[in-house]
Amino acid sequence: VSVNLAVALAQSGARVGLLDADITGPNIPQMMGATGTPKSSAGGKIEPVERHGVKVISIQFFVPEGQPIVWRGPLIGGAIQQFLRDVEWGDLDYLVVDLPPGTSDAQLTLAQAVPIAGAVLVTTPQDVALSDVTKALAMFRRMNVPILGIVENMSAFACPHCGELTEIFGRGGAERLAKEEGLDNLGRIPLEMAVRQGGDAGIPAVAQREEGPAAVALKELAGQVAARLAVRAASETAPTLTVA
Repeated sequence: VSVNLAVALAQSGARVGLLDADITGPNIPQMMGATGTPKSSAGGKIEPVERHGVKVISIQFFVPEGQPIVWRGPLIGGAIQQFLRDVEWGDLDYLVVDLPPGTSDAQLTLAQAVPIAGAVLVTTPQDVALSDVTKALAMFRRMNVPILGIVENMSAFACPHCGELTEIFGRGGAERLAKEEGLDNLGRIPLEMAVRQGGDAGIPAVAQREEGPAAVALKELAGQVAARLAVRAASETAPTLTVA
C-alpha cells in the first residue's frame, strides 16, 4: 500500500519520498524495482535512489542480499532518525513512511522525531488483523498523531475467468472498525494477482500498463489521502508526512 500510494501521488505531479522504516524486514526496494547503492551528495548527505518518480531510501540498500538485520530497538530508532536527518530529500510534497505492523520502536521513534501530518491505517478484513490495527490506532491517538483514515487491503478476490468475488478474509472489517472508532473509511483494495506480480517484479500496480481494479482503488486512495492532507495544510503549517 505504501509503495502504490507513493507512486500514485508522484503520478499526480507531486514530489514524493518513500522511507522504508521496516528496518528488520525491508522490502521496499524490491517492490519499487530500486537497485544500486545510494551515493553521497556534495553536502555529505545520502542521495536516495529514484524509481517511478519517487525518491526511495531503505536499509536494504546498505546490506548484502539475504543478510538478516538483527538489531535491538535503539539501533532501529537510530537508523530511522538518520534516514530522516541525513538523506538529501530535497523539497518534498509528501514523505510516505512504510511502517511494520503493530506498535514497534519504528512507530515510537517516528512519532517522537518529526511532526506527522497523518497516519493511514492498513488492515485486512479478518478480526485478527483488526486487533493489531486497533492497538496501533490507540498508540497513535495517545501520541497525538492525526489519523487520516483506514483502508482495507485484500478485501475480496475477483476470479479472472468469471469475475465472481470471493471474500477470502471475511467482509467489511475495516468499515466496521471505522464506524466504531469514528474513522474515515478510505476504501477497499481487492486481492488481485497483478499486485503480487508487480511487487515481486518491482513494478507497482499503479505503474503497470494495464490498470486493474486494485490499481484503480489505490489511485483513489492516493486522492483521498491528498485531499485530507490539503485540508489539514490549509489550517496548519506542519510538514506533510504520511504514514502507512
